[in-house]
Formats: sequence, C-alpha cells, structure tokens
Amino acid sequence: MNAVRGRFAARTVRAKAPGKVNVSLGVGPLRDDGYHSVASVYLAVSLYEEVAATSTATPGITVSIAPASTLDLDDVDIPLDERNLAYKAASIMADVSEHPTGVHLEITKRVPVAGGMGGGSADAAATLVACDALWNSGLSRDELAHLAAELGADVPFSLLGGTAVGLGVGDELSPALAKAQTDWVLVTADFGLPTPEVFRTLDKLRDAEGLPIEEPTAVDPKILKALRSGDADALSRVMINDLQRASFELAPGLRDTLGLGESRGAIAGLVSGSGPTVALLARNPAAAEGLAEDLRHHGLNAQAVHGPVPGARIISDTLL
Repeated sequence: MNAVRGRFAARTVRAKAPGKVNVSLGVGPLRDDGYHSVASVYLAVSLYEEVAATSTATPGITVSIAPASTLDLDDVDIPLDERNLAYKAASIMADVSEHPTGVHLEITKRVPVAGGMGGGSADAAATLVACDALWNSGLSRDELAHLAAELGADVPFSLLGGTAVGLGVGDELSPALAKAQTDWVLVTADFGLPTPEVFRTLDKLRDAEGLPIEEPTAVDPKILKALRSGDADALSRVMINDLQRASFELAPGLRDTLGLGESRGAIAGLVSGSGPTVALLARNPAAAEGLAEDLRHHGLNAQAVHGPVPGARIISDTLL
C-alpha cells in the first residue's frame, strides 16, 4: 500500500473507455458450445464510460455508480458485486499485481445499459487500465488485452478502440486502418434488450425458416473501404446487422425509430449490436447535430457522436 510518513495515502486514477457501434454484424448458426461465430466491424464512438479507481486501506473491491451519470438508472438493475464486469476486471488485476490495495470503483455511466453498445465492457476496459496504473502493475497493452479477453468478447475492443474487425465470438480482433471520421446519431431506449435473449430469438426465427446458415469468416471489404475514406454514402449501402430482425421481434417500436430517423435525414441506420440503441448515419457533424435535435423534438433520446475514437486511457492520476 502507498504510505506517507507511515500513514495510508489514498490515490485515485480515473480512466475512460468508449462505447461501440457494430457497423456490420454477421452471425453464424448456434454452435455446440452455445455460442455463435460472428464477423463484425466495430467502431468506437465518442460516448464514454468513466471509472475512478481509488485505493483503500481496507482490503477488497467495492463499486458504486457516480451521481454524475447521464443515464436514468432508476429502473435499471446494475449489480455492484462480483457480477459487475468492472468488479471482475479489478479482481483479475489484483491477482496479477504484486502489491494491490483495496479499491473502490466509481463508475460514471453514459453508454446505455443493455443497449448493444458495450457499456459494461467499457467499464471493464477502463478498470483494467486504471488499476494497472493504480497498482503499478507495469503490464503491456498486449497483456492487458489478454486479460480483457477473459472478461468478455467486447472488452478487448473497448481497450483497443478505433476500428477493428472481430471474428470468432468477436474476440479475435484485427485493427483496421480506418481513421476517417463518420458521424452518427444514437437513439437510446428507456429499456434494455439482454443479448442472450436477442440471440435466442434470432435462432428461433431462423429455425422457423429452415434455411441453412453459413459460418461467417470475413467482413465485406466494401465496409472497410468506406470507413477508410469516410464515404458515408458508400457505407450506407453496405451496413448490415443479422441481429436486427430479432431486436425488431422483441421490440417492434425500434422499426418505427429507424424509419423516423431515415425520414428526417439520416443516410441510413441500423440497430447497434443486440439493441435497442439505434445508430443513424449522418453526412457530416452539422447534419448529425441537426438530426439529433429534430429527433429530440419528437420525444426521442438522441445524441450526436462520431468515430473512430481511441480506446481505454487514463485521464487523471491524483494523490488524495
């Protein structure tokens, strides 16, 4: 533990990590292990989770949600114990660090909970880098990525950020050289869609059709080309999400949200990941801001964002 003149000196490391949009998401059939193979293009966007990791004299890990969180969490059940991904990330870091202290994690929530944008994964990624600094673990980025993969398929990408192709169950990441900015409007819902339920619904819809489903092994190169050039029109023609129809089945109102967005000026749109967040592609930042304002006038929770942005990183380090 840190000590100054024999007394414990608390320290707070604050880190942030981005949410993501699945610009493309192909989903294979249900595997024998209960998972699905995917081929996805992830885009980190400018909506961030923050984690403040504070060392404590008392051993153990505690978690709280910051009052500054911008989400309405009154009806959302966020576990604050070992079920929480940030808690799990801190636990893993404590196991690999030589001199861990107790730690309190205060999470500022901005990415929708169960919204298909990897908010919990962003919490875990931010916790990994914060605790690495807090405990002077000295892990390389590759070592942190290995730990991230143990926590879930989306955690390595939130650590990496930018743009990446994800294969396997989404954890086999390959960074994509696509740095041109694209602009989006995110329309968030006041409810969540549990990812396992969305996948189960997709399986039921496919079973009813009886059509063969191929394993996805690659993403459409046209998507990466459009992202590299920042060509929103070209991107609009190739965005896909195999999970979207399952999200529509569970929450039919999402179809109306998508239609409204496209009728009010979005070039294209899709459900992000398993939903229910709807991501609408805009032509430029001004168009995104205008569309978001228009949709708010229609009673929707909409905000303009852009991508790609960097992955998890430290934003402050303070002795208390």
